[in-house]
Parts: sequence; structure tokens; C-alpha cells
Amino acid sequence: MSFSPQYSPATDHTRLGDLFYDVVEPARFPQHILRYRNQRAAASVGLDTLTDEEWIEHFGRFSPLPGSLPHPLALRYHGHQFRQYNPDLGDGRGFLFAQLRDTNGRLLDLGTKGSGRTPWSRGGDGRLTLKGGVREILAASMLEALGVDTSRAFSLIETGEKLDRHDEPSPTRSAVLVRLGHSHIRIGTFQRLAAHAETAAIGSLITYVLETYYPELTVPEGDSGALVLFEAVCERVARTGAQWMAAGFVHGVLNTDNIAITGESFDYGPWRFLPRFEPGFTAAYFDHQGLYAYGRQPAALGWNLARLAECLLEFAPHTGLTEILSRFPARYEAELDAAWIRRLGVAPCDEHSDRALRQAVTLFMEESGIPFDALPFDWFGGGSSAERAAASPRAPIYQRSDFAPVRTLLETRTPAAGVTLAHPYFAGNTPCTMLIDTVETLWTQLAEHDDWGALEAKLAQIDEMAVALGNRSPAPSSP
Repeated sequence: MSFSPQYSPATDHTRLGDLFYDVVEPARFPQHILRYRNQRAAASVGLDTLTDEEWIEHFGRFSPLPGSLPHPLALRYHGHQFRQYNPDLGDGRGFLFAQLRDTNGRLLDLGTKGSGRTPWSRGGDGRLTLKGGVREILAASMLEALGVDTSRAFSLIETGEKLDRHDEPSPTRSAVLVRLGHSHIRIGTFQRLAAHAETAAIGSLITYVLETYYPELTVPEGDSGALVLFEAVCERVARTGAQWMAAGFVHGVLNTDNIAITGESFDYGPWRFLPRFEPGFTAAYFDHQGLYAYGRQPAALGWNLARLAECLLEFAPHTGLTEILSRFPARYEAELDAAWIRRLGVAPCDEHSDRALRQAVTLFMEESGIPFDALPFDWFGGGSSAERAAASPRAPIYQRSDFAPVRTLLETRTPAAGVTLAHPYFAGNTPCTMLIDTVETLWTQLAEHDDWGALEAKLAQIDEMAVALGNRSPAPSSP
């Protein structure tokens, strides 16, 4: 096998013991057509030098990666789904395939979606539609480009099966996806142990998570580490939630089983990006009450964190957990300021000034109805883009009297370190977006014509934007 010198396999998750997972077998597929391989992500874990045949062997047939997990592991967890507790969850169409350390020594998971039935499939077929896989690629690529802490779509292989689905035209094409992420341990992992009164296992999990994912933190001698862990998770979740909001992203299913203990965003189903700043915008057609609408995402995250706190009560005082949780709103607001300052490409100032700018910009976006991505594109870098904004197709909007105070705040700000407005991306009139119409158009090209060119062009456009915004280095060339 053609592994690069950066290849560093791991098996850390097995240290937790079989209470946390079930050994499973991958599905056998009639075909293996490689549709997507993330060379940039692969380079970070030493897999970029694999041939396409080797790639398919590992990520289509799931032959174990040398030195990593000898068998796939379907992870066990419970969760609140739309605030209703479900004890019958777990990896129902995916598994933890391998663990690797990246070039910075950070432990990463290769997890699957659509890789077959497991003990937790609940009557499902364990498969993934090709459209679902393409949507995950688009969501993860766009979020990473916008600076969101996200898992990355790693591989997509079409599998030749025809699937029946009640919510889209059927039969439809099938695929198996692999994602690269910073842990698949989630709030629901703790909830399952608490539901089964596995107190000792919760203690072991606290220790494992701190040692594995938060090695920089110090736990007082003789302390369980529960408060240290809870504080850290609250910080990470607040940051990711704020990044979603600045990106105009609606996850759609903020259930406790979809909140990673590292705070990393993952598992993209009925996601949407906002056309305009609309707090009530909902992504999932089945979210009839708008529980996970754009403007309600911070509250949903706080609610989920409270469920984690409940699982830690045997290891930390109620008052300590409550105090940490009470700081979540203020922590989130501070992260939201920082996320919008980065989205606007301006240098941070003091807390008061940054918040004033964020609030002025978002209020204007909401009241004016301007496309969500337009103002951050036209005014990226602050005052240095005033001339660009004046030449934008949206220039008349910026001449409105209610924009005057926003203009004043923007024009006093300088570009953030590393911002280069000379990048070709900023020479255009239109920002790169990922609205539902774009997604459906891309899928139509694939479904009706098997034309992958439009998808590849869109991903190249996302790469260009990511580099322009300073959130990604140019992708390595294919082997």
C-alpha cells in the first residue's frame, strides 16, 4: 500500500471497551465507482498517496487500514430527538472505520455513512442515497471554507444499488460516504451510560475524553474532571454555534446525538444556508414547530448542554455545573462577535466596538432583506472595500439612509491580518453561495445526465473562496 510518511494509525477508541461499541461487518456492494476523494484531507493523515484502487479497497470494501482498527465499530449512544428521549439510537448505517493522527498529532476518526446494517439500524437498510452523500460533501466543504469547525467529507463511492425512499423520487442511486472528524463521541454517548446507570463507565469516559481530546487542560489532583470537561465542551459548542450563525447555516437536526464532545460540527442531513437573514428559517421539512430554526440554534445548543450536565451529576456538584451552564449565553455572544468579525474580514477591536459592528450589520441585513452572503462579500476587509461596494450590483442598498451608521462602522475598520483583497475572488460581483436551488441544480445534472462537471466546478469555486477568505490553503494536486 502507498502510505505517505505522515501516516500514523491509532486504535484509541478500543481503550473504552466493548460497552461503547459493537463490532460489525460492512455491507458488500455490487459496484464501487469512486466519485470523490478529498486529497487535502487525505494529505493530513498520510493517505493522499493511495492509488484509486487502494482507495476503493479501503473506503468502498473497508479493508482495515494497517495498524488501525481491525474491525469496524458501530458506536452506541442514546439521544434526545426534538427533545424526545430515544433509547434506540446508535450507529444504524455507519461505523467507526479507523483512527489516525494528523500531521499535528491530533486524533481523527474515519467514520462512515451508508456502510450497511448494524444492531442499531432499527429496521432501516443501512444505506445512503447518492444525493445524501453529495449534499454532505457540499455542506462540509462550504462550512470549512467559511471557517466553521467541521468534519470533512473524505470519500464518496457510488455503490450500484437502487434505494427506495419516501421523501425523494425512488428508486434512487446509492453511495457510501466516509467523513474525517475530530471524534464521534457525543452527548448521547454520555446519555446512554446514564440511562443504564453505568456510573463507572461515565467516569472512564470523562477521563478518556479529557486525555484524548483536551490534553492541554489540567485536572486538579483527586478531581473527577467533570467540571473541567463540561466547561471545555461548553466553550467549543458556543464557538461552533456562533460560526454557524455567521455562516448563515441551519443544521436542521440539533439532537443530542448530533453534538460532538469536541464541539465539531458533523452529520449533515436536511441542512440549509440562509437566502436572507431570517431568524425563523427552518431547514428540516419535519421540524413543524421550528425548534431548530436558524434563530433558535443557540437555545437548542444550550438545552443540549444541560442534558450533558445531567449525566455528570454523579461526578460534579450541581451548583458547579449550573454555574458553568449559566455562562453559556454570554460565552456564545462573545463567540458570535468574533465569528462575525472574521466573516467581515476586519481586524478585531475592543469588545464594545466589535459587538456594535456585529449588531449593526445583522440588524441591517434582517431589515433590508439583502442576500445573506452579499454584505460580508462586498464589505470584506471593512473600509478597504468601500470602493468595491460602491461598484457592486448591491450599491443602491448601501446608499440607503438606514445603512449610513453601518457604513460608518465598517469604514473605520481595517482588514484583518492576512486579508488580501487582491485575490481574484474579490474581483467578481457575486459571492460564492450554497442555496438550495444550487444544490438541486447540481443534483439534476448528476441524476439526469451523470454530469459531475458542475459539482467539480462548484467545489473549485468553494476552494477559491476559502483561500480568499484565508480559511484554506490551496489543495494539493492529485497523485
